[in-house]
Amino acid sequence: MIRVQNLEKYYGDTLAVDNLTFEVPEGEIVGFLGPNGAGKSTTMKILTGFVAATSGDAEVAGHDVFSDSIGARRATGYLPENVPLYPEMRVGEYLRFRARLKEVPRRSVPVRVSEAMDRVEIAPVAKRLIGQLSKGYRQRVGIAAALLHRPKVLILDEPTVGLDPTQIRATRHFIHELGGEHTILLSSHVLPEVEAICERVMILHRGRVVAMDTPTRLMRDVQGGGAVRAEVRGDAVRLRKAVAALDVVADVDVTERDGVATLEIKGREPHDIREPVSRAIVEAGGVIREFRTHHVTLEDVFVRITRHDVAEDSATGAGGDR
Repeated sequence: MIRVQNLEKYYGDTLAVDNLTFEVPEGEIVGFLGPNGAGKSTTMKILTGFVAATSGDAEVAGHDVFSDSIGARRATGYLPENVPLYPEMRVGEYLRFRARLKEVPRRSVPVRVSEAMDRVEIAPVAKRLIGQLSKGYRQRVGIAAALLHRPKVLILDEPTVGLDPTQIRATRHFIHELGGEHTILLSSHVLPEVEAICERVMILHRGRVVAMDTPTRLMRDVQGGGAVRAEVRGDAVRLRKAVAALDVVADVDVTERDGVATLEIKGREPHDIREPVSRAIVEAGGVIREFRTHHVTLEDVFVRITRHDVAEDSATGAGGDR
């Protein structure tokens, strides 16, 4: 349903999207993740016709986004991070206006507007001014507007940004329900949300896809043969060397503050690494303050894959999504 092949985008001398290739099958909900500057927003803008690519190919629902831009836009519903609403308009009035912009046949407009409002549960506020609505309701209006022309593909950029926990839960429910009828590309920094509703996750790193799989498989790959987190008073260098030397350990990350080292330790399959790790720490002169099994989350996967990119950006002062 979405196909991207060798896509590149330069802003002057800056490469925002680097030979990007991926596919999203029909009916799937895919999380689109990456640190600021990874190229997520630029990719979504290319797919929705807001920005032209420098080179490469992209299709939405069989329509080439370059040679058949209108066809691709007709097949796409887009919710940008900052929803373009008119606060002086009433909800129903605004949706009727958007329906006509989307070329919904005039006689079908009332049905489509009613249908979209029902899907996101905003019919009770149809006569209220948009400017008087809460942030959560304004997001719902934006989603309703994206649904008016019954698109095959939905591209949602940070749909829950700025919402409270109750609003996030409600919006998450709407998106999950929509996944049965639409192919959805969802960009979000709320990783538990992505983990809860997305069938697959795609992580961008400097404009390229560096990981794409189900959340469960990505987390299992990072977990390996088990993972533990140890907070230890002692020499961080010595502790890391002692733990890393164990045959059952695949990787060790160490941070130190005020003489206390925090070790994030990944084991090799299929070993239980708790006993050999704790023994190695004690033999290296460490005093264990906390020791527990670490259950990997999607956030852990994201940080591990992108951490070097983030560190380099911090050092150079780079930032902001592209």
